[in-house]
Amino acid sequence: MKLSWHVYGLDLASPLRISRSVMTRRDAVRVVLEHDGVRGHGEVVTSVFYGLDVTRIVELLTEVSPIASGSSPEELLDRLPPLPPGVLAALDAAVHDLLAMRADKPLHALIADPQWTDAPTAFTIGIGDPSACAAQAAELAERGFSVLKVKVGGEHDVATVRAVHQAAPDARLILDPNGGWTAEQAVRVLDRLPPVDALEQPLPPGRLDELAWLKERCPAPLVADEDAATADDVKALTGLVDGVNVKLAKCGGIARAREIIDTAREAGLGVMLGCLVASSLGIAPAVHLTGHARWVDLDGHLLLARDPWRGIGGEDGTLRLTGAPGLGVVPR
Repeated sequence: MKLSWHVYGLDLASPLRISRSVMTRRDAVRVVLEHDGVRGHGEVVTSVFYGLDVTRIVELLTEVSPIASGSSPEELLDRLPPLPPGVLAALDAAVHDLLAMRADKPLHALIADPQWTDAPTAFTIGIGDPSACAAQAAELAERGFSVLKVKVGGEHDVATVRAVHQAAPDARLILDPNGGWTAEQAVRVLDRLPPVDALEQPLPPGRLDELAWLKERCPAPLVADEDAATADDVKALTGLVDGVNVKLAKCGGIARAREIIDTAREAGLGVMLGCLVASSLGIAPAVHLTGHARWVDLDGHLLLARDPWRGIGGEDGTLRLTGAPGLGVVPR
């Protein structure tokens, strides 16, 4: 089996501000696995938070290349050394894409999730001026989005969320401070807002005692993100949150995501499927898992100025698969 890769840039349509940074661009690496004339694709994106830049990604893929050369698709994932989750998830996606292409099945059918239906996705509104956020919310609602994710942790959180709600009153709202609030601040802010559908990772990761305090007082479903990277993390969060955000780039791929999903269900927790800013190629593996999710936040490709891939929809607020074999995406 042959492993190759290609580096390219992903420019955002507009800057995305969250509580800890502002993003205008992300670099990506397309991973290609070829076996017996069939190709599978995956994508890993750079991330300061996860400590991945292009140089590191390419170094790791170079180390993996000889292992891929001596492996079948079925063997590769078991033979890999420890890798950062984002790199592992890209290789995992390429293997699954290849196997599903070879079987002439869409990925969800290959992994025993045959009943797939169109899935509404959230669209992320970054931290900004309340009036600008409201204008964006109104435009998104007009396009068909029924779920809006509002980044908070700035100077005008209350005014922004109220303005977004007024501009799109029928939309479900998810608030995401990216760990930028305190527990007391979360309670204080939520008391001044209309009801929200979920509050995602309000506190910096690792503060489980404060999370427990907040859980008793939070009027909105509480969802852990950075605190929920593994199935063991989910077990530790039982009783402290209402749900967990599963990101393939955070956990390492489809099998690990399914383990987290199963653990969450056993614990009575809801599942959010989330993502990083990426192309449709990078988002597609998670789209095949949306039947497991209470909240779907797979809009990374929708934030781009130009998505180099297509095939999962979402432009009108609803993700749609084409039914094509594999991941179901093709170059634009």
